[in-house]
Amino acid sequence: MQTVNQLVQLYQLLPHPEGGYYKETYRSGVMVNKNALPDSFTNDKSISTAIYFLLEKGNFSAFHRIKSDECWHFYAGETLHIYVISPEGIFSTIKLGRNFEAGEVFQAVVPANCWFASEPAPNSNFSFVGCTVAPGFDFEDFEMAKAATLSTIFPAHAAMINRLCR
Repeated sequence: MQTVNQLVQLYQLLPHPEGGYYKETYRSGVMVNKNALPDSFTNDKSISTAIYFLLEKGNFSAFHRIKSDECWHFYAGETLHIYVISPEGIFSTIKLGRNFEAGEVFQAVVPANCWFASEPAPNSNFSFVGCTVAPGFDFEDFEMAKAATLSTIFPAHAAMINRLCR
């Protein structure tokens, strides 16, 4: 059985600003001109990027949003819950894992501009997943949520937002 420390060492994972560990594994050399992208993008972007992402029990990925769609892939460990708030305020939970009877999926997409956070499900020791972003991820397109601000915009979800912001 893999442990968090083994995975961190084996894949040379680094601490991620939103929580957990990550390593970029792919960045396309093919670029999309900013003029071909929505106005919210200010620079040319790689067509796609991919990372490994690891969260251990007791840790979480804080609410944040990006300007691109993000496809999540389950690899190892136990179930990961991804909490999504759409721009319209609709809340949903994606269960990433291998227990199909419990509604879990191997892949799921968080649409661009949605606020989202994640954490290992109760009774999960860790979740080792991947994320593919298109157009490619860039930290300039990444926004961490401020709990007070996001809770004001979406008061119905304030308890979850306050628990999963840094």
